[in-house]
Parts: sequence; structure tokens; C-alpha cells
Amino acid sequence: MTNTSGNGAKLPRGRFAPSPTGFIHLGNAWSFLLAWLACRSRGGQMVLRMEDLDPQRSRPEFAQAILRDLSWLVLDWDEGPDKGGPHAPYVQSGRSHLYEEAVARLRAEGLVYPCYCTRKELRALASAPHAGEAGPAYPGTCAGLSEEECRAREAFGRRPALRLRCPPGEGGEERFVDLARGELCLSPAGLGDFAVRRSDHVWAYQLAVVVDDAAMGVTQVVRGEDLLDSTPGQVRLFRLLGHVPPEFLHVPLLVDEEGERLAKRHASLTLAALREAGVAPEAVVGWLGRAAGFLPAPAPCAARDLLPLFVPGLLPRGPVTVPKDILERLRALS
Repeated sequence: MTNTSGNGAKLPRGRFAPSPTGFIHLGNAWSFLLAWLACRSRGGQMVLRMEDLDPQRSRPEFAQAILRDLSWLVLDWDEGPDKGGPHAPYVQSGRSHLYEEAVARLRAEGLVYPCYCTRKELRALASAPHAGEAGPAYPGTCAGLSEEECRAREAFGRRPALRLRCPPGEGGEERFVDLARGELCLSPAGLGDFAVRRSDHVWAYQLAVVVDDAAMGVTQVVRGEDLLDSTPGQVRLFRLLGHVPPEFLHVPLLVDEEGERLAKRHASLTLAALREAGVAPEAVVGWLGRAAGFLPAPAPCAARDLLPLFVPGLLPRGPVTVPKDILERLRALS
């Protein structure tokens, strides 16, 4: 459902894809603003999708807070759980039938297999030397199990996860476009055979995000550069399911002065906390616009004011540090 411009060029369909497991913080606002700018600066459409696959942490009140905080920043969208649209439902918990269909297709082609490794065994992999930023590559421990061996494990109460076969050397590297880096060619083998469904039957992020982006016609994905290592695996999954991968923009992370990525533990930097402290949305947008390299100095502005200034190549390489006195700086801009 890609729309076109007056000269026939395809316009992007971008998306917000928050997880309603907590309140939006400054780091989330950074990613959402850049996603909105990347799409709207080219006249594209925006989709809002709630990625509520985690049944233990997802909460309706967080989903409502996300809608409120995005609106406070004056970041709009064309389709979503509050607006509806041709690709409803816009919550992943209502889209399991699509994930089932995708896995059935992969299974019919012999591309997935059951994995009986326990969490303890997987944690041991994660603590191994040279595991890497994205975690260790799964070594294919269960890839060659016979049906009899699988039944024996299930007889002892082990429930399997499902993994996509992604052995090194098979299929080579995957090519995809990053709006800031150009065409990249990376191997998906760095993650090994990644899970498409957990052992508790919760659908894995890697599968759900690919299926939903394809079904919703998303052609542009903006996300943190910490996810770059997982991109070739997702690109392969797009192609295995018969879809054209989107273009990507991997953006630098916001980190605190200790170098830790901003997360929900930075409660004082949630948009709700900033709003209660008297910070104006224009101050947040202006500070983020300067951090992105679009403004010469922090200055209050609306998101729409940054549209003509958006240039992916201006984004800094490497993490962006949020100073300890950020609240005072934002108040001064408000």
C-alpha cells in the first residue's frame, strides 16, 4: 500500500513500534522523532503499532501513555490502534494468526527446527567470552535432532522454542540500504539460528516485526544502531517469506554520562516526568534536534520545523551523551 508522489516516485511508509512495557523516556523520544522526520520529510505515511508480545510486562495503561506522549510531542500518525486502518489490528497480541501462517510456511520448507535448550544453557552462552553486543551466536545445538530425540526431550517436560536455520556460509551475506550508511552487506550468521518463537509459545520479536512490517506495507524502519547486528537476519527472513525488505536508518543511542543506554530505569527522564517538571515539548524537540546535528544550537522548536533540516548524514556517529543537568537545560529552553 505504498503511496506515490506527483511525479510517480514511491513515498515511504514509516512506523512507530513501541512496546507498552513502561513510559516513554528521552531515548524513545529521540528514536520516534527521527522516525517521524525520516518519513514525513519525504511526504510519507506513518503507522503506529503496539508491540505488546510480552504478556508479563505489557500494560494497557502504558499503551495509553504512549499515545499521550507522542501527541504531546506533536508526532502524528495515519494508522494505529486509536485510528484504525486497513491493516488492523495494530497491536501484535491480535496478530498471532499471521505469525502462525509465516512459521507454517517456513516449517514446510524445512527452515525451522525445535530447540530444547534451557534458559540456563542459553545464559551460559551469553556469558561466554566474545559473545558480542548482540549476544552470542546460537551454535545449532538442536539443529540435527531426530524426531525420536525430540520426543525424548518432550517426555521429560521440555517445551521447544523454534529457530530459523541460518548456518554460516549458506546464502552468503544480505544486502540492504541504510539511509545514513548507504548499501550494506552483512551476514546473518553472526546471530546463529535465531528464535522465531519462544519455548513458552510467545512469538519472538524477530519474526513478529518482519511479518507485521511486510503486512502493513512498511518501507522504512528507523531504530537504534544497537539493532544493526540483527538486521541481516531480519532481511533474510523478509526474503524467505517472499517480501521486499524495507530501507533502514540505524540511529545512534542516547546514553547517560556513564555510557549506559537510556532505559526505563532513568525514570526522571520519562516524558511524563519532564512534563510534570514544567518542560515544554518544544524544548525536548529542540534539544534533540541539536543532538542530531540539525540545529546549530539548542532552541525550542516544533517537530515540523525540523522537516526541511532533516539530513540522515548529519547524524552523529556513535552514542550521544545526555548530560546530568539535562532537566535544567530543558527547563531553560521551555
